[in-house]
Amino acid sequence: MTLTAPAGRRQTLTAGFLAIAMAGVVGGALLFEHVGGYIPCKLCLEQRLPYYIGAPLMLVALAASAMRMPGIVVRLLILPGALLMTWGLYLGVYHSGVEWAWWAGPTDCGAVSGGSDTGGNGVLDALNNVIPPSCDEAALRILGLSLAGWNAIASLVLGAVAYWGALSRA
Repeated sequence: MTLTAPAGRRQTLTAGFLAIAMAGVVGGALLFEHVGGYIPCKLCLEQRLPYYIGAPLMLVALAASAMRMPGIVVRLLILPGALLMTWGLYLGVYHSGVEWAWWAGPTDCGAVSGGSDTGGNGVLDALNNVIPPSCDEAALRILGLSLAGWNAIASLVLGAVAYWGALSRA
C-alpha cells in the first residue's frame, strides 16, 4: 500500500462514526441544558470544546475519504480527533475528580444564583448577575456517574475508535 492509495473503508467508517457520535454527545449535553434545564458549570462548558472542534473535523475527514484522497490525508485528519478525545478524557476525569472531592477544582466556579429578579432592569442586565453552578456538585447522576463521568467514558471510547482508525492502514 502506497502513501497515495485512497483511504480504506475503515477510515471512511471511522470518520463517519466519529462525526455522528461526537455531534451526538455534545447534542445530548445541549439537550440536557436547554430541555432539561440543567445549567452547565465552567468545567462542563470546557468539556464540550473537543466535540465542537472534533465533529466538524471528522466531517472534513469523511469528505476527504469520499473524494478518494490519499489514505494518509484521511488518517492525518482523524488523528487530531483522537487527540481531542484524549483531551476530552482528561477534562472528564478532572471534572469527575472535582465532583468526588478527590482534588480541588478551579477557584472561579461559583455557586448557583438565587432567583431571577431583574431588579427592574432588562434580562440582558440580569445576565451579569448570574453566577454559574459550582463545579464540585454534580447536577445529575445516572447509574452513579455524573455527566462528567459519562463524558470521560464517551471520550475514552471515541478516542480508542479514533486512534484505531488513524493508525491502521486498512
